[in-house]
Order: sequence, then C-alpha cells, then structure tokens
Amino acid sequence: MSFYDAVVPAYLQMLNSLTGLLTKAEAHCAAKKIDPSVLLGSRLFPDMLPLSKQIQLVSDFSAKGCARLTHTEVPSMPDTETSFAELKQRLAKTIDFVKSFKPEQFEGADSKDVTFPAGSDRTVTLKGQQFFSSVSLPNFYFHAATAHGILRHNGIEIGKRDFLGMS
Repeated sequence: MSFYDAVVPAYLQMLNSLTGLLTKAEAHCAAKKIDPSVLLGSRLFPDMLPLSKQIQLVSDFSAKGCARLTHTEVPSMPDTETSFAELKQRLAKTIDFVKSFKPEQFEGADSKDVTFPAGSDRTVTLKGQQFFSSVSLPNFYFHAATAHGILRHNGIEIGKRDFLGMS
C-alpha cells in the first residue's frame, strides 16, 4: 500500500461521514425545534471543546496533515462557522482540498521530515510516517469521535455505521 493510500482515503472517509452526521443533526434540530446553536455549542464535559470546534479541528488535521506530509502550503481557515450549513461547507472545502492531492506527491513522504507547531512557541520535527501515525491521524480521529459522541449524547439517532459513513 502506498503512503497516499494510507493517508487520503482515511481522511476522506471521516470527512464525508461527518458531513452526513451534521445533516442528521440539522434535521433533528428542525424536527424537534431545537435552536441549532445549542447543539453546535454542546460539549461532552465543560472543559472540552464544543461540537463546532471539533468539526473545525477535524478539518484542520486532515488538510494540514496532507499539506505538511507533501511539503505544500499549509492552508489557513479561520474558525468562523456558526451554523450547520457553514460547517458542512467547510468540510466540503476540506474534502476538495484533500482530493486535490495526487499519489506522486506522497512518494517518499513517509521518510521525509515534517515540522509542525507544538504550542505557540516551539516546533517539533518528525519523519512523515511518525507524524501521520502519532500526531495527525490520532488527533483527527479523536475530534471526529468526539463530534460523534456529542451528537449521540444529545439524542441524534446515529451509531457506528454512521460514524464509518456506511449508513
């Protein structure tokens, strides 16, 4: 399996499944007459980030992960989304960005250095494979799973098949 095949399909699967989850959440809010901002601001615990930020971080970890692995320009997306439609639009832009990468851009990326910020005042450098498997992908899945958990906790009728994008 190529490094591209390990990276891009994993990101795309979850980005697409989260789009579906947000569609179900939006429909739930409409059916139950729930103000969407309540759900978008929901957290699993007070010290955790809200649903909207979880989605923004999923977007960031996938887009920036691909960019850093291929040594291309790291995209900057301001976190300004305040609605389901805006979050789904952000996911759509991220999907398009991730799809824009070609397999040849990932050739040798697993063994190249990847330098990324680790806080406001320092950077860390890892080999591409270590960056992907120890930083980018675990953070990506953490925020995707947390978004799913927030939705499920708030009564959205979703399960593992929805999380996997198989429903």
